[in-house]
Amino acid sequence: MPLPAAINLAISQATGVAFQPIRQQSIGGGCINQSFKLADEQRSFFVKLNDASCLAMFEAEVAGLQEIASARSVRTPLSVCHGVTDGQAFLVLEYLDLRSHGDAAALGQQIAQMHRQGQSHFGWRRDNTLGSTLQLNTPTADWPTFVREQRIGFQLRLAAENGYWGQLQTAGEKLMADLHLFFTDYQPQASLLHGDLWGGNHGYLPDATPVIFDPAVYYGDRECDLAMTELFGGFAPVFYAAYRAAWPLDAGYAVRKTLYNLYHILNHANLFGGGYAAQATQMIVKLNAEL
Repeated sequence: MPLPAAINLAISQATGVAFQPIRQQSIGGGCINQSFKLADEQRSFFVKLNDASCLAMFEAEVAGLQEIASARSVRTPLSVCHGVTDGQAFLVLEYLDLRSHGDAAALGQQIAQMHRQGQSHFGWRRDNTLGSTLQLNTPTADWPTFVREQRIGFQLRLAAENGYWGQLQTAGEKLMADLHLFFTDYQPQASLLHGDLWGGNHGYLPDATPVIFDPAVYYGDRECDLAMTELFGGFAPVFYAAYRAAWPLDAGYAVRKTLYNLYHILNHANLFGGGYAAQATQMIVKLNAEL
């Protein structure tokens, strides 16, 4: 479908150069937004579209990309403009010609460098989204409290609203009560996180430079990002070797990664249903057995 002319105007105003696309290409791969490549003879842009009610989601994405860029570590797409037109929210980013393989060792080093950027509290200055689910980021001084209230506890409450009761909730209540025990000898610092670092949210430029995108930014335990990279695969062994060489992980990560990935599996259950609720229940039972 032709994109609204207001988007072309917004690009022209943001860049200071008139833009009239001669090519429009639909780009698949996303399950939340419609995505397109717009190009004229000299420039290309990546455009996301959603309902006008999703403007705040795009605004948070822009803020997240800017937060990562401020760490001067790993490359992210530059934001061009965003807004609402014809009942649709839009986000325009620079178009990057990405491929699935590149310098994975550099990516590991750069993610470790990004994680070195910290702050005094967990959370962020604004809420954002994980997929299309609200992600709470209220600043909190205590990490176990943040995880209990704004991550796993929040997803368990959504699961109950979606009809997931039984063992998921009873085992979840026990986990929430004892969650602090996973941090008896481990106090993480508040690191800048991508927040949704699965294989589909990174790529490489033609010169092999790593790029990360579609963030769900907040400040938390860096192990959260590392755990997410393991959840669905897509990261080479050299990535992990380079990360650990730059910043070794605590031995307790082997257990805590299940705790951190529980957040994402619960979110998948709440978004997509299927077998994710059963998988989450199995993870909770496994975690309770560790206590």
